[in-house]
Amino acid sequence: MIDWTRVKDLHEEVGSRDFEEVVTLFIDEVETALDRLDGDPTREDLHFLKGSALNLGFAALAQACRDGADATTLRRCFADSTAQLRAELPERLAA
Repeated sequence: MIDWTRVKDLHEEVGSRDFEEVVTLFIDEVETALDRLDGDPTREDLHFLKGSALNLGFAALAQACRDGADATTLRRCFADSTAQLRAELPERLAA
């Protein structure tokens, strides 16, 4: 669900101090984009979500976008990925 290599690379790129801000901004932007969906996502919606997901390592969400998933599936995938990131991030970054 999460590409932990990408998460670690991003953490190294921006540094520990800015990483939390990047994650918060990503989550806020994706939540806003998902809130705008009212049925079937447009190509532009899917492109934005896929790019954002790939930047933070949300591999399952990016794949759902590639597959043209509906808004309900995208929201569920985002929620699952966000929960996994929050639950495993401290341990994964410590490794």
